[in-house]
Amino acid sequence: MTLLAVVLVCAAAVSLVLVFGLYNVAGNQQHLQPAHAVLEFALRQSVRVNARDIDVPPLSDPATVDRGALCYQQKCLQCHGGPGVAAADFGQAMQPLPGPLIDATQRWHARELYWITRNGLKMTGMPAWEHRLSERDLWSVVAFLQELPQLSPQQFASRLGVHTTRAERCEISEAAPSRLGNAERGKRALYAYACVGCHTVAGTVQSNPQIGPPLDGMARRTRIAGVLDNTRDNMVHWLRETETAKPGTAMPAMNVGEQDAHDIAAYLSTLK
Repeated sequence: MTLLAVVLVCAAAVSLVLVFGLYNVAGNQQHLQPAHAVLEFALRQSVRVNARDIDVPPLSDPATVDRGALCYQQKCLQCHGGPGVAAADFGQAMQPLPGPLIDATQRWHARELYWITRNGLKMTGMPAWEHRLSERDLWSVVAFLQELPQLSPQQFASRLGVHTTRAERCEISEAAPSRLGNAERGKRALYAYACVGCHTVAGTVQSNPQIGPPLDGMARRTRIAGVLDNTRDNMVHWLRETETAKPGTAMPAMNVGEQDAHDIAAYLSTLK
């Protein structure tokens, strides 16, 4: 009974803090230490459990590390910085702070760094790169992080300087997309491409936006945006060539990858 009473008192106290807006959510204020400690503990335990069965490929190949440096410069540097290089202003002002990755290999195993890079982290601003980087590039970033602690500021700048004049980009190859699509992956892609920022979808966690039309019942509709027959191929076309499909539309071009477009189309076809 005593334990139950303590739990009820704590729940009531938390409820009062939330109801009366007493917890400061301003981005220029840090979390309270207890809140930060709880989130940090949950993060570490979740990553370790979810990454425990991942097989790590060889990461010492110089070409893999070099590719990782390119991807780090294009995708990671803005938030995490590096030896002698500060993060961009938005990376410095985020809460919780992304922080440098020089000591990442002391805190995480390679399989855990891969899992974090691929899946992102809730409530941290760390994006999931699953839909933006290939498996090869995800592991190449991990390979570069293995080398990062040994780099001096001059060596780090030299590593990244090699890539400043390259036209090469770290992007997912569009060589052979599966036209069948993967509905489960497509559901995740709705978040990766911020679709739920404008559209409501039953069964997804979101802030109930009132911008674009809801996507529920998409499989029953005969038209897409009033201009295309509702077929899988047309949905892929709409997602990738929005302005071409409907000039002047308010829906922005989201640069959806071809495989991701097939996956999203497959998921939308399940929304009866």
